[in-house]
Amino acid sequence: MTRTIRTIIAAATLAAGLGLAPAFAGGSVSLSYNPSDPDKAQALQTGLRIYGLVEGIKSGSIKQNGFGNIAGLAQNGSGNLGIVHQEGDGHTGTVQQNGNGNAYGLFQFGKNTEAHAVQNGDSQAGATVQVGW
Repeated sequence: MTRTIRTIIAAATLAAGLGLAPAFAGGSVSLSYNPSDPDKAQALQTGLRIYGLVEGIKSGSIKQNGFGNIAGLAQNGSGNLGIVHQEGDGHTGTVQQNGNGNAYGLFQFGKNTEAHAVQNGDSQAGATVQVGW
């Protein structure tokens, strides 16, 4: 099984397990999760850090497979993990982290999706999965 398929399956499983409902708009579907409970935030951080270990990511990474993609990652602080993973064409995505010990994963698949995530503070976690057509 390829990494892309494993990533999609993992993201869908995570979203389904958390009981997230998709938001449909303009040829795409987006699922975002930003836990406010510290235990749930820590669990999501652990999952993102395991993903980072598997992919060889220490503090941040932009991975793009496709054409016409735009991605950005800005980090102020220490111990942050920021991931922007784009598969397909025409995606725009940024992750900005201000603080310490934050983790965020932005995963975009298909085509023409757009998302911008900002974390201000410490020990926050979040993830967004988008599929566009």
